[in-house]
Amino acid sequence: MTDGLVRSPWTRFGLTKGALRLAEALRTEGPSTRARLSRRTGMSRPTVSTAVTELKDHGLITSEEENETSGHWPGRPPETIFLTRKAGLAVGVDLGRSHISVVLTSLGHQPIDKISTGPELDSHVHPRNADLRPTDAADKAVELVNSLLARNHADAADVIGVGLGIPAPVTLEGVVGSPTLLPGWADFSPGPNLSEHLGVPVIVENDASLGCLGEAVFGPDQPWREIDGDYELTFVKVGTGIGAGTVRNGRLHRGADGTAGELGHITLNYLERDICPCGNHGCLEFYVGGLKLLQQARAARARTLEARPTGAANRFLPPRIDSVLDLASRAKEGDRFCRTLIEDAGDLIGIALGTLVNLNSPNTILIGGALSTAGEILLDPIRNKLARTAMSPAANAVHLDLAKLGRWSTAWGAAAIVLQTPAGTP
Repeated sequence: MTDGLVRSPWTRFGLTKGALRLAEALRTEGPSTRARLSRRTGMSRPTVSTAVTELKDHGLITSEEENETSGHWPGRPPETIFLTRKAGLAVGVDLGRSHISVVLTSLGHQPIDKISTGPELDSHVHPRNADLRPTDAADKAVELVNSLLARNHADAADVIGVGLGIPAPVTLEGVVGSPTLLPGWADFSPGPNLSEHLGVPVIVENDASLGCLGEAVFGPDQPWREIDGDYELTFVKVGTGIGAGTVRNGRLHRGADGTAGELGHITLNYLERDICPCGNHGCLEFYVGGLKLLQQARAARARTLEARPTGAANRFLPPRIDSVLDLASRAKEGDRFCRTLIEDAGDLIGIALGTLVNLNSPNTILIGGALSTAGEILLDPIRNKLARTAMSPAANAVHLDLAKLGRWSTAWGAAAIVLQTPAGTP
């Protein structure tokens, strides 16, 4: 295995140079037409046709008719070509603080299956906070990967790589960039740990960054797939923490050291006396991160309990709020305090996004993470404050919406990073 690379799926097939080049283009860029493959690879049309024939003979590609009426070669009906499952598999793992999600895809960008743990599911017990026992969380991730492969009649030999998303900044070297944000992981290397147990290369990346890539590669009906020019997508994950990722023209933007996208640690009030876990003062996440919101909701519940008349019926007890999902659910059910908490959080998130929009002017911003399940309760204040704090041209140009893949954005992005990573040794 080679650090930073995935296993080559092509060595065992003995492909010619042209077929290898075409196969790699289909793996990294996704399904395509012959005409687009010719433009993308710089190969002539006859060379593309020869390579397509070779790959079909090996059973590595298949095709389906495309609905477009232009861009195809004269005399040939338009078709979309993609790699088959025989070419290999990629696995994505989202290892959150209170959940693990694992997905499986073919190298042809065709989703196969998924499996998950979490507080809202009955199966697969997961530690309440994975910060405290990272080895247990990693062991559970390995168990889920093996289970997902087994039920799809596959094993590690079929997998060219595993992508792993964790809730912390990750440097270009694949290590936690700020140990104070995930203290239990300071001396733990999740990538090498999973790689050793699975026998497959593992690529580690920040969860919000992968959430953005997941939406870009696997999200349904997204406009950037049809645009040949520049397109910038930003994904904001609002859950236990707050993070963001950016994809520009189909590729993840990592920044100089790999830790770009820490929206939760934009300073809103540098005069704040208390210190954020990152070591700075007045960060967005310090005020409206999931842990802070839960702390406020639980304090309100405790005050309500203290104010209850002696002997009051238990049926009037306010429900427990054990997770950000609970908080969002209570808000949608009409709990005024929970709704106000989320609306106030949306205000501050919108102000932070106004700064982001002024700097980068993205085409689209998608809001994901557990708190996004509150829907318009969260989205409306974000939209309003963004419009008030961003410059009008940029604010009018950006499209704000909820993430399309829901809680699976990061896991699918983890699979996508494998698809886009150069192949190394077999």
